[in-house]
Amino acid sequence: MTALKKPTLLHFPGDRLLTAAGHRFGTKPEPLAEPPAGSGLRPVMGERGLPVVGKSLQMIREGFVSSREMHAKYGTVFWARAFGTDVVWAMGADPVQEVLQNKDKVYSQSGWEYFIGPFFTRGLMLLDGQEHLLHRRIMQEAFTRPRLEAYQDRIDAIIDRAVPAWPTDEPMLMYPAVKALSLDVATEIFMGTEPDDETHALTQAFIDAVRAGTGLVRTPLPLLPTRWNKGLAGRKVLDAYFRSQIPAKRASQDDDLFAALCHVETEDGMRFTDDDIVSHMIFLMMAAHDTSTITATAMSYYFAKHPEWQDKARAESLALGTSTPTIDELDSLTTLDMVFKEAMRLVAPVPALVRRTTADTSLDGRYVAKGTLVIVVPGALHTIGDHWVAVDDFDPTRHVEPRNEHKAHRYGYVPFGGGAHKCIGMAFGTNEVKALMHKMLTTFELEIDPDYVIEWDNTSLVVPTDNFPVTLRRLA
Repeated sequence: MTALKKPTLLHFPGDRLLTAAGHRFGTKPEPLAEPPAGSGLRPVMGERGLPVVGKSLQMIREGFVSSREMHAKYGTVFWARAFGTDVVWAMGADPVQEVLQNKDKVYSQSGWEYFIGPFFTRGLMLLDGQEHLLHRRIMQEAFTRPRLEAYQDRIDAIIDRAVPAWPTDEPMLMYPAVKALSLDVATEIFMGTEPDDETHALTQAFIDAVRAGTGLVRTPLPLLPTRWNKGLAGRKVLDAYFRSQIPAKRASQDDDLFAALCHVETEDGMRFTDDDIVSHMIFLMMAAHDTSTITATAMSYYFAKHPEWQDKARAESLALGTSTPTIDELDSLTTLDMVFKEAMRLVAPVPALVRRTTADTSLDGRYVAKGTLVIVVPGALHTIGDHWVAVDDFDPTRHVEPRNEHKAHRYGYVPFGGGAHKCIGMAFGTNEVKALMHKMLTTFELEIDPDYVIEWDNTSLVVPTDNFPVTLRRLA
């Protein structure tokens, strides 16, 4: 097994000065807020970090590793200042269950507004309560088993069109290649549109909108190329594109999700407004291609890094005798599934799940005041707890009998989130990624230098800093 290299990824001017200053400023343990007298609750303890920026730069540089370090100091619930506000972090399976199950209805999706609200306003992930249930019920129609089976033929056709044309015998950049393919899949499946130059041009707008949420400058500044400004500009591009397509979709008899959102009407006559349709399409298209891209890239890396696992998975895929497996056939690929689960453990495709408390509450015995941002970090959670053996090692066998480490606690492994807001496209994304990896394994051998270790940019959704160069060798 190969230990994961501790990330030291992004480097900013003055990093050494900031690192040195971190030993002097903001590391003194402090309570976030004192519990009410007689409540029996403990305060959430944590630290403020550096002046102005708090822990922001450390989290961007180190990703979930910084959360693990705070967990070692303060336990399963702690606080730190980051991205301009005080944040409570739920970093154990029990408090994560409290947050994601949300039995007392005190953890609101409005927490996302702070980070992505201006860019993904009123997307499904930002809705609460009955409104969320209604919108989710409508969108769930796009992910029924019959629809997933129908999608699979189209997904396979897109994969068959793209993958064999990838360059061989020289390093290629895997991340952008997979991202382009995943966006094509989302475009054809959810929009019913053939990918073209116009849809490909949306890629940068999605990137800018996603990365804006963790900007250190969190207000529009005219003429400056801040991440926040780029995100706002990206949202305008996406809004204009999807809004321009609505009239044609309303008039069509298409059976894609975009058309369904335009046509759907409840028993009491409710229909989605243009604003709702635009918001849902922007969010869905982002979620549908970004998370699949991250997981497929991570799996490609681990297969290349561990050729014995690549060979084992390839043998199972070749034994199917088809380049276009059905969903049931994909489900039968045991090794592929093990690597899929382990890749999502080590590289969580959604690095943070954000909530805001709507009332004073307790979290794992600590007092959390109304209006507090609470964040779950799956990547850190997936490496915390006695049930994980050699947590930093790539070891797919942890996901099968007799170990089944990912099942030790219902909320100890949450790559797709949990509770009422569990990823609506979980099955779709899983099938897409497995179909892509099946095609890659039966077409190529994946090679990297044995000493190469991938590094991830944790600015928002995780991205390999070098786009992950890998050499493909066509199978004889």
